[in-house]
Amino acid sequence: MRFMMIVKATKDSEAGVMPSEKLIADVAKYHEELQKAGVLLDASGLQPSSKGWRVKYAGAKRAVIDGPFAEAKELIAGYTIIQVKSREEAMEWARRFPNPAVDGKEGEIEVRQFFELEDFGPSDAIERFRETGVATKK
Repeated sequence: MRFMMIVKATKDSEAGVMPSEKLIADVAKYHEELQKAGVLLDASGLQPSSKGWRVKYAGAKRAVIDGPFAEAKELIAGYTIIQVKSREEAMEWARRFPNPAVDGKEGEIEVRQFFELEDFGPSDAIERFRETGVATKK
């Protein structure tokens, strides 16, 4: 089972305030523990939304909208992807995640489980995904 721990953005992260050396060390230690346990698949921080864009769809039309975007609490500042045996194991790892907010302010992570190809019924489209190898990386 793969899970993504989504680090929610804050006003500080959206303003480009860099984390303290202590926070970086705490997060590095946590990720080292994930790696030693053999459950870490990927992890990274994201630049503020001011350096990004969105593609908005209306039928076949597409519009590119440059950041920044409002409501920092609805944005993502980073993520960690783990592969574990159960939802409970994922929850235990999530509880150990250091507070991601600058200077110990209010922070939040959201945990979401990935779909696996096995979650879908058999179809030609699923087989095409399987052949790419992208959706099956474990």
